[in-house]
Amino acid sequence: MGSETQLRILVIGAHPDDCDFKAGGVATKYAALGHVVRFVSVTNGDAGHQRLGGVELAEMRRAEAEAAGAVIGIEYQVLDHHDGQLEPSLFNRQTIIRLIRSFAPDLILTHRPNDYHPDHRYTSTLVQDASYLVTVPNLCEDTPALRESPVIAYLSDDFQRPYPFTPDVAVDIDDAIERKLDMLHCHTSQVYDWLAWHDGVLQQVPAGEAERREWLRGRMIEPFDPAIADRYRDLLVRWYGPQQGAAVRYCEAFELCEYGQQPSAAELRRLFPFFD
Repeated sequence: MGSETQLRILVIGAHPDDCDFKAGGVATKYAALGHVVRFVSVTNGDAGHQRLGGVELAEMRRAEAEAAGAVIGIEYQVLDHHDGQLEPSLFNRQTIIRLIRSFAPDLILTHRPNDYHPDHRYTSTLVQDASYLVTVPNLCEDTPALRESPVIAYLSDDFQRPYPFTPDVAVDIDDAIERKLDMLHCHTSQVYDWLAWHDGVLQQVPAGEAERREWLRGRMIEPFDPAIADRYRDLLVRWYGPQQGAAVRYCEAFELCEYGQQPSAAELRRLFPFFD
C-alpha cells in the first residue's frame, strides 16, 4: 500500500477511454499532487470501430491510451482480452488478482456491476471477486499477497436497476477539466470516429485539431458534466462547504463498494485529498 503521504490509485475500466471518461479529472488532480496513478483497460478495444478491427485497432487504441496517460504523466496499461468477449472466468480473475497485488493500490476505482455493457459488468465482477482473494497467499503464489484489501469505489453511471448510483464522494474537477478533455482528445478512433458514427453524428466532426477539441467539449463534456455537478450538489456542499460546493461546475463522483476495506471518515479524506 502507499505511504501516508503518497497514494497509489488504480483505475480499472473495461475499455481504453473508460477510465478517462469517468476518472480523468481526479486522476489529473492525484497526479498533480504527486500520487501514483495507473489506468488499466481490461480489454484491448479491438471491436470498437465501424471499419477497423482486430490487431490493427488494438494497436491503435493502445497507442491512444498511452498518449492519454502521457498528458498527465501516468501509466496507462491495456490488457490483451478481446473487446466484447470478456468473461468473469477463473483465468481472468487470477489476472486481476495479480494486477492488484503487483500495484498494491490504496484505492481502486472501477465500474459498477449493473451496466449496459457486459465488459463493464464483468470488469466490476472480476475486481469484486478479487477484492478478498488478493489477501490469500495460497492463490496465485507467484505474486505476493497483500496484507489487506484495498478500498474499492465505483465510477459513476446513470443506471437505475437494481439500484441507482449513490455516491459517497464528489470531487470538484473544475481545475482539471481541460486536462480531462486533452486526454479524451487522444482517443481519436473513439470520440471522433466510432462514438460519433454510432451516435449518427460522424458528418459533424470537424477536420482541424482545435476545432475537433471544441466539438468534443460541446458533444461530450458540456451536455453532461455540469448536469452531474447539479445532480450531486448536496454532496459537493457537504464536502466543500456551501460557498465552494455551490460554485462547482464539473465534478466526478464515486460510490464506495461494500467489498474491500471500509474506510473511516478520516481515511476517506486521506484517500480523496482534495478537501480543505
